[in-house]
Amino acid sequence: MADMTLFLPEGLSALALWGLMGTSFVASLITAALGIGGGALLLAVMASLVPAAALIPVHGAVQLASNAGRMGLLLGHVHWPALKGFTLGSLLGAVLGGLVVVELPAWIIQLAVGLFVIWSVIARPPAWLPRFPVLTGGISSFLTMFFGATGLFVAGYTKAQNLPRHGHVATHAALMTVQHSLKVVVFGVLGFAFGSWLWVVIALSLAGLLGTLIGRIALGRMSDGGFRRALDVLLVLIALRLIWSALTG
Repeated sequence: MADMTLFLPEGLSALALWGLMGTSFVASLITAALGIGGGALLLAVMASLVPAAALIPVHGAVQLASNAGRMGLLLGHVHWPALKGFTLGSLLGAVLGGLVVVELPAWIIQLAVGLFVIWSVIARPPAWLPRFPVLTGGISSFLTMFFGATGLFVAGYTKAQNLPRHGHVATHAALMTVQHSLKVVVFGVLGFAFGSWLWVVIALSLAGLLGTLIGRIALGRMSDGGFRRALDVLLVLIALRLIWSALTG
């Protein structure tokens, strides 16, 4: 474990890395099996362990790898027409978000992420949003520059496509791959040093890939109801911890 620290960026311990790898595994398993939820879980845990300035770009890079892997495994089920307008909107939203994004204090990011995660559990996007792919892509991509996990918006749009379960998971993964790709590019242009976090991103991505493989096996073999409720409770508890840390820190 001591040697591992040579590859870690400042502000992240080896123990924290192992915790993030475990979370990435579970998050990818959840998303592969249920289609949504893993990104918010990973973001909530990362917000407690990763320096604030690196949280959103590193989370985006890991989510890019995770969604790309999931899309690749289910490539034959992707509903490609859903990507057209969404991709255009995502490009506009990411560029606009990049123009106004600023480095915020750690407590503000923790508070914002905590509130956003709770909102994603108890609320739903506007009913009209899924009918406008360009707008859906634009709003979700703009928000992801600040909050990271906006799969909730995208899931509503994916659901509106009325796809079978495998098609839903595959198409959602493809849409999120587009969104996170654009986010990583924009943060790179803004000057974020992804190189210092390269080994962390690789480690979390490999753990996520393993979770995706196992989650794919579970896809279609499990009951969603109880599992979703348990996930919601876990997300709320983690979010409350982030809010408490922000208010008391």
